[in-house]
Amino acid sequence: MSNSDEAPGRYASPPCMAAEVDPTYFDPDYVDPEQARDVARWRKAERQRLRSERDAISVADRAALGEAIGAHLLGFLADRFGSLEGRVFSGYWPIKGEPDLRPALTALHRAGAHVALPLVEVKAAPLVFRRWTPETKMVRGDWNIPVPPPEAEAVIPEISLAPVMGWTEGAYRLGYGGGYFDRTLAALSPRPFTIGIGLQAARLATIYPQPHDIRLDVILTEAGLQAGAA
Repeated sequence: MSNSDEAPGRYASPPCMAAEVDPTYFDPDYVDPEQARDVARWRKAERQRLRSERDAISVADRAALGEAIGAHLLGFLADRFGSLEGRVFSGYWPIKGEPDLRPALTALHRAGAHVALPLVEVKAAPLVFRRWTPETKMVRGDWNIPVPPPEAEAVIPEISLAPVMGWTEGAYRLGYGGGYFDRTLAALSPRPFTIGIGLQAARLATIYPQPHDIRLDVILTEAGLQAGAA
């Protein structure tokens, strides 16, 4: 399912009538408090809708989606960067029905990349990254997500994956609402090349970008490269 052809009236609470005009009309450097509240309510509703649709995908179809995205990811990385041997690449552990890219992470590890996973070390602070291998004995982190143990090497990624609930052609992401990836990308210098990973059906016309939203470099879905630089 694509949202590109949906009528503006589709949304229950259009942010300040934003659904009735070109989304590029809004100045991303200006925040009207009422508009920000409307955007937050709209995003919450969209997250719930997209999460319900993703949860409805069968186990078999979800596995196929993960396999397709993983293949596109490895192909994109090879075309864009060549060998990742010795370079730090951050993935993520699949949760909440996300496509499972662990086979691709394993392939990158075996090809010599230094694979890392993000984790919350301090609430409402940027994420930290620890080295991961297929043999790593994981521990439970925030929200009960498996993460590398404290003794795993801390690293800073050069290339990073970002899970998305929704995405736009402008390479903006709708995440889970905690703000962790945006805070992390804003804090890292140099900023890693960031690849949003989502489903083709999760395409949105806009997320009504706010000043804290950071545009990703590219978006990849099971259909391949969808947004950002080729």
